[in-house]
Amino acid sequence: MAPNIEDDDTFGFSSGDEAELLDLATNFEAKGDKKRKHSSDDDDVPPAKRTALDSKSLAFATTTLTRNFGMQAFRLKQEQVISRLLAGKSAAVVFPTGGGKSLCYQIPSLVFSDVDTLTNIRGPGESGITLCVSPLIALMKDQVDALVRRGIEGVAVMDSTKTREEYMLTASKLRNGDLKLLYCAPERLNNEGFVEQMKYVRGGVRLLAVDEAHCVSEWGHAFRPDYLKVARFAQEIKAERVVCLTATATPRVASDICKAFDIDEKSGLFRTSTYRPNLQLLAESGKAKEDLYPRLCKFLKENPGPSIVYVTLQKQTEALASMLNGKGFKAKSFHAGMDTSLKTLIQEDFMRQENLIIVATIAFGMGIDKATIRNVVHYNIPSSLESYSQEIGRAGRDGKLSKCMFYVCGEDLHLREMFARGDLPSRESIRGVLENIFDSDTMRLPVGGEIQRSQIAQGKEFDIRPTTLSNIYAQLELTHHLIRATTPVYTKYTFKDGGTYNAKLKSDKSAEARAISSYAKKASKIYTIDVDAASSRLGIPRADIIRKLNNLNESGALELKPSGVLNVFKVAKALPEASKEIDKIATSIYDVMVKREQEALDRSEEMLALITAKKCFTRSLAQHFGDDLPDGKTECGHCTWCMTHVAVVQQTAPPVKFNYPAFKAILDKVPARDDPRMLARLAFGITSPRITGMKLGRDPIIGSMEDHQFMDLLNAFTKVCSKENQKKQ
Repeated sequence: MAPNIEDDDTFGFSSGDEAELLDLATNFEAKGDKKRKHSSDDDDVPPAKRTALDSKSLAFATTTLTRNFGMQAFRLKQEQVISRLLAGKSAAVVFPTGGGKSLCYQIPSLVFSDVDTLTNIRGPGESGITLCVSPLIALMKDQVDALVRRGIEGVAVMDSTKTREEYMLTASKLRNGDLKLLYCAPERLNNEGFVEQMKYVRGGVRLLAVDEAHCVSEWGHAFRPDYLKVARFAQEIKAERVVCLTATATPRVASDICKAFDIDEKSGLFRTSTYRPNLQLLAESGKAKEDLYPRLCKFLKENPGPSIVYVTLQKQTEALASMLNGKGFKAKSFHAGMDTSLKTLIQEDFMRQENLIIVATIAFGMGIDKATIRNVVHYNIPSSLESYSQEIGRAGRDGKLSKCMFYVCGEDLHLREMFARGDLPSRESIRGVLENIFDSDTMRLPVGGEIQRSQIAQGKEFDIRPTTLSNIYAQLELTHHLIRATTPVYTKYTFKDGGTYNAKLKSDKSAEARAISSYAKKASKIYTIDVDAASSRLGIPRADIIRKLNNLNESGALELKPSGVLNVFKVAKALPEASKEIDKIATSIYDVMVKREQEALDRSEEMLALITAKKCFTRSLAQHFGDDLPDGKTECGHCTWCMTHVAVVQQTAPPVKFNYPAFKAILDKVPARDDPRMLARLAFGITSPRITGMKLGRDPIIGSMEDHQFMDLLNAFTKVCSKENQKKQ
């Protein structure tokens, strides 16, 4: 299952900004920044002097910890990590949720200039930056706001919500050496101009911090294709050192991270115990969710205090919060589909109040640093042990007893399978999208040529979800090395007259202004301009016209609204010409996705095994992460198993008789027989771009066979499709 990333930075720049970025990069290079010195310049420092230097560097770090963060001493293995980074080496950090991972890169970013003054290797403004790659815009903003509140300057975030003016101010600070710490999303690494800018940023990228680093690993629970590009990016920009941070890495995933970034696993991997003695892991089973309502109310009444109740679906958050309010609790729902301002208010209420229950999807919790959370309840089965560990880790950070209840029933199995089965497209769909990418026009392109495709249109045409389609492109780039993603572009520019539009254009004698005046067509109150046509016919660079539109927008002369994103890729090597070659690539990609689907199902089984096995929950969870209980203990003494020594029994619904009337109704309603998986999804209740396009959202056939086994449905529809296709032949 794809990770729930609700606000990534997929686009980020207007399509005119890349030229601006490339100009900035050229200016940096021209100033001689390419010849800057790196930490490696003092690698030959005598050992005695090196030891003294490291000691003074750590003293700077400790002073910064107290002065800026109000802490008297480092926790866990923060000191060892920071010492290693300040000595010029890379590290991988696996600390539990709330373990203080952020300080491991924030402190060095603030200390580099002090160390540079001590060594006299660099001059003023030449201390470079720390670049943090993080998956959530909201979390990055929280981090920056928290640092600013502490009076820390030189911190910024580059994301798609920034105005052009804000972006240019950040770029100016980079150019002048006034920035110490910059946050960005992994998708921004696709932006060619941004990559060039980071290559020549003044003083260099001293430290590249990779947050949620488990996304790098294909063995991880939240694998994210864009994260695979971070290691390549680190090499391209010549980052001096790297720190990878995560709360959820098994030994295999941690090893994968170290290999990706060339980190010495023996000396550079820092783990701390996952065991939290104040967390009580509890579980109960029921036949249906309705049976569990009274138990949930009883639990929350007996265990008052700030609580989070996690559910899987957005509509469940509202229904369950309403039920709890009706029972006298103070509860609010929270999910990714809510307005940003409302989500912010709910988060602030939760931080401020001590009796509020938040019923939420996994969208809630990232960046919530509330020490007094007393209960974390999973009302549906989490997607993995990693997710479960991360979510319960938000409880009891004050060290006091906190309870983590997991309610499980047969309905959960359907939900988990629904999520796991939702992403895999048919082999024919993958083959179709590859033929669309590598069409006759593409085949004529030289290496370095540009391919433009609308992934939205491809998703609808070939019935592939957006995250899955991105995964296909990532495999073409990272496994098959055929293409390389670069900056997306907008295809449509519309605008309203801001009041001074005509006067501004009349007084502006530039070629770009004349192009806008000539090619902007008005219909009612909306102007539309074909930027590509204006560029090609008048011989004016596209970026210049877009820059002029942006300037007019910023001055208030017009209200600009770009839309219609085209994803852009460059040809990396000779493309597959023969049908057999495309077949081979399609099969390779399909096989990888089949494997990932099974891994998602296996993770759900691991989650169930945690509470149904005759073992200590706490120890089993620790062992999953390569850890164990302290002092050789085999039981924690306070989980459901340890307190009862009675296994939780997973209650499942009895086998159902195949529902032929529902099966026939689906076949009657949907005449297409080209994709049995699409029909099986529809019967099981899984939506897809094609199903959405059929406008069947309210039709009773959707999910009419959700109580069946998915593979039984797929086999049944495959037989029908094969038989009817044979008749046509």
